[in-house]
Amino acid sequence: MGGSTGDQNGPIETTDRARASEQGATWTKRPTRRAEVPTVEPRPPDPPRPTHGTHLTVDLTVRTALVVLCSAASVWLFLQLWQILLVLLVALTFVGMLNPFVERLEARRIRRPYATALVFGGLFVVAGGAGAATLPGLVRQVTDLVTHFPEAQARLASQLAASKLTAPIAGWVGGLQLASVTERAKEFGLLYAPRAIEIIAYGASALFLALYLVLDRDRMRGAVFSLVPRNYHVRLSRVLMNLEVIVGGYMRGQLITSALMAIFTFVVLTVAGVEHAAALALFAGAADVLPYIGALLACGPAFLAALSRGPTVAIVVLVLLAAYQELESRVIVPRIYGQVLRLPPAAVMLALLIGGKLLGILGALLALPIAAGIRMFIEEMRIALPGEEVDDTALRAKDAEAEAEFEVRSAGVSALDAATIAAEIAEDRRAEDEELIGGPDRKEEAALVPMTSGKPRDPGDE
Repeated sequence: MGGSTGDQNGPIETTDRARASEQGATWTKRPTRRAEVPTVEPRPPDPPRPTHGTHLTVDLTVRTALVVLCSAASVWLFLQLWQILLVLLVALTFVGMLNPFVERLEARRIRRPYATALVFGGLFVVAGGAGAATLPGLVRQVTDLVTHFPEAQARLASQLAASKLTAPIAGWVGGLQLASVTERAKEFGLLYAPRAIEIIAYGASALFLALYLVLDRDRMRGAVFSLVPRNYHVRLSRVLMNLEVIVGGYMRGQLITSALMAIFTFVVLTVAGVEHAAALALFAGAADVLPYIGALLACGPAFLAALSRGPTVAIVVLVLLAAYQELESRVIVPRIYGQVLRLPPAAVMLALLIGGKLLGILGALLALPIAAGIRMFIEEMRIALPGEEVDDTALRAKDAEAEAEFEVRSAGVSALDAATIAAEIAEDRRAEDEELIGGPDRKEEAALVPMTSGKPRDPGDE
């Protein structure tokens, strides 16, 4: 390496020495300059990490904070007003049930206030007539039972003691005191009387609210449509129209199941020779509307009335009615409501269980129309489910056509007039679906076809 350095610096040193001799100076060799190497300071060690706890920093924007506050306020408001919301929901159910009758009367050139008065007046007359035909017979049954309780008790105890199977309970029946039974009944009545009065008051409020909603339908509809963007008005009209069909189908299903229960009870009690069979059958049909406790209310009075014919007859009546209740809940209800609400039988059973768990009897009553309404809303709003792939290009094209027609016709009009126009377009689309399905006699099936679908769905695809 040294030789190489000398070879490179030799000519330079010779030239410098010669130049110095010519000038009469002494030449001194300059030291060789070495490249400077930068000094790297050692990196300080990292501070020790904490061995406990985790620090999480969350940056909240003003919008996020407002969303959180509004959500919390909405939950609090719902918890405070959920009973009022239930009253509104029941009132809307009454509206969906009674409004079609009002519109039919309007089609016969009867003004809406008079048509509403006729429909609601007829409802009160029917309810009052059913009560007048049922309650007196029940009161007489209870009075006869209390009056002849000692004789019936002794006869029942002796008949139970005659059989080895029922002998163990004969002593309990013979020792039962009427005073203790009536005392417990009074305590039960006093305990639940305030709650019963509250339920009756809420029911009356829902009925009168439904009356006002039917009377002032146009303005209420305009108020609702004013809160929704115009491009959703046609679809909202279709949703409201389908809700009316769903509620009508649900009430028709209730009438069918109640009528079947009343007919079966009347036949059983008539064959058993029980007095006031018609009144007891009407009460059983009315009680059948109520989930869970409807079976007890339907079977209990019939069983007590059948005790006058002997314990054997009473037990047979109770077994038959209980068996029918089981058949109704497992077979009849899923099939009837599955057809009128277009829900699978498993969905009917699941909706009843969820509604009963959340809100008891009222929840079970409202579970089926709510479930059917949710399914219809998903279809109408074209909400794509995660596991479903459907080519709805034609549907969306016809949706766009209906919305374009609505945009032209509703330009510059108020929300009230826009709601009327949207309802007319939805009715026209349903008329087209009726023609595709098979005529106006199948109007309900046409109403449940997704808006402007262009073709009916095969029931086998459900």
